[in-house]
Amino acid sequence: MLTKNIKDFVKAELTGWKKQEIIGLAIVFSIIIINAIIVKDSIIAVISAICGILYSTIAGKGKVSCYFFGLMGTCCYSWLSFDNKLWGNLILYMCYYFPMQVLGIFEWKKHLKQTTKEIVKIQMSTKQALQMTILAFVCCSIAIILIKYFKGSSPFFDGITTVLSVFGMYLTVKRSIEQWIIWMIVNGLSTIMWLNLVLNGAKTYATLIMWFVYFILAIYFYVNWKKELAGQQEQD
Repeated sequence: MLTKNIKDFVKAELTGWKKQEIIGLAIVFSIIIINAIIVKDSIIAVISAICGILYSTIAGKGKVSCYFFGLMGTCCYSWLSFDNKLWGNLILYMCYYFPMQVLGIFEWKKHLKQTTKEIVKIQMSTKQALQMTILAFVCCSIAIILIKYFKGSSPFFDGITTVLSVFGMYLTVKRSIEQWIIWMIVNGLSTIMWLNLVLNGAKTYATLIMWFVYFILAIYFYVNWKKELAGQQEQD
């Protein structure tokens, strides 16, 4: 019985993939691995990048298995944040991302479509979106001041990405499309932050590539979720 359940779960997680998505992942992973060999990139950064990209992609597909890769990537990225003195990101990943991803597994399993085993997507109301925007702005301002006080290496980028990631992860667990808008901002700023670190000597090229791919994925899945939600509204 257990073996059958595992087989059914794996089968459901592997369905619904588009050819271009698989090819895209293969190209990105090849670039990361080749780059790591050439420039002798950090092994932790490579593992973090691969797990992180798999997490983001599978989350966009609405599959529960994304969280297994997310947990592994979280541990690796936490070490990179510690090594590069990104205190905001370190606290975020260890104290928030890790427990939220565990919670996400149970939350998503409650809202799966019977046919595809993908999550049912939702959209926030205008009032909810406005309230969250105001709260995020206030929290970002406080975070920047605190990180600057503790002499973090990138207080502006670290503060904003940390706070918005909290909101983004919350919306991810809640299955809300607005998460992708937040991830666009977070991933774009994170790409700039890690580019700056690389230019200043940090050998974390895979992490830089990871954040750039995250940015592209956020745009891609926002468009996909938007189409799916529009289709649901037409059916209703």
